[in-house]
Formats: sequence, structure tokens, C-alpha cells
Amino acid sequence: MATANLKLIMKRTVSVEKYINKMAQPFKKKFSERKLTYQLNEKAVQEIGSHAKDVVIVVFSAEWCKDCAPNVPVLALLAEKTGVKVRVFGGLKTDPLNPKEKWRIPPSPPEVKAFNVRKTPHIIVFDKQGKQLGTIIENPKPENTLEEEILHIILQT
Repeated sequence: MATANLKLIMKRTVSVEKYINKMAQPFKKKFSERKLTYQLNEKAVQEIGSHAKDVVIVVFSAEWCKDCAPNVPVLALLAEKTGVKVRVFGGLKTDPLNPKEKWRIPPSPPEVKAFNVRKTPHIIVFDKQGKQLGTIIENPKPENTLEEEILHIILQT
């Protein structure tokens, strides 16, 4: 897989905190409540923190997405607790008028095609050089929390 241009991704995305803060209601309330009530796995958080400067997490998200609501706030907590950069491509919209295309571009970012985004959230963990280390699509594996899944991706390299 080609190396991603993280500098361009950083310009075209927003921080996860800004993404949540700019949401319309009732979505903002739902995402914010999850962030306030979720208890991170502290062991995983400490490990991720020791690698925070080495990775960037990018997520494709939509306010209306039922799987984004529980997962994106966890990414916000991870960013706060560890300093890991979490960037969001938000505002994804389906394209009901064109059955051959999943997303309407715009408002969905053109990167949905570049990263073959079919479902949300689509979470990608990159190293600092832009090499894709792994992805989580919709939800982590049933036996893991999101932070444990991210840690597994980081440690497998």
C-alpha cells in the first residue's frame, strides 16, 4: 500500500475534539455523553501513551452513524489522555441518487475513495511516515475495547 500524505491529511481534517464540539444536536449530546461516561482501559491507555508520538489515528465519521457514536468519543478520550493525534474526516453522506457510489462527494471528502471507505467509522492507524499499520471498521473485535484494538495494531509492527 502506498504511503499516505499525513501533512495533507492533517490539513483536510479536524481534531476529534473539534469534530464533536461542532456537531449539531442531538448528535453532539449523544457523543458528549459517551465521552463523559466511558471508562478507558488504563493499561491500554498507558501503552498507547508510550507510542503516542509515533502514530496518527484518522477516522472517517458521520454524526448520524450508530457505530460512530460509541467509538469516536473513545478516540477523543484517547487523544486527551495520551496525546495521540486523532484526526477526523467528518460529514460523510450517503449517495441515494447514485447506487454505484456509496458516498456523495461533496460533502463527503474525496478521501473516502482513496481509503476505500465502505462503512463508518473507518479508523486507520498510521505511523509517522504515513504507513498504514491497521484499520478498524465499525467496531473493534468483540473481545477487545477500541483502545485495546488500537494498541494491538500499534504493537504488531
